Amino acid sequence: MTYFLIFLAIAVAGAVASYVVGLNKASAGTSAAADDGFTAPVANLPPVLLPEIPQPEDVDRLRFSLGLRGYRMDQVDEVLDRLRDQLAAKDARITELESLPRGESAP
Repeated sequence: MTYFLIFLAIAVAGAVASYVVGLNKASAGTSAAADDGFTAPVANLPPVLLPEIPQPEDVDRLRFSLGLRGYRMDQVDEVLDRLRDQLAAKDARITELESLPRGESAP
């Protein structure tokens, strides 16, 4: 019975010490946003970027990091959004140039 009481006293002292240390860490400069547990995780991987003017070879060299269930969706979505915007801009420029009369040059 004596060993059980000693073990119980040590366990209670450890729990109290952990609680006090946790309170000190929580009040030592963290914000309320960090305490709620709903903040977005910070990515620890480098971003996947294309050059300013991508070429077909650049798309071939793209490599995405593997996540828990495949590729990281945020990286794939970012690259696809940029490609979509650049293709739309090129299509608009082609349409503009094709609508010019034959003798005129582009501005």
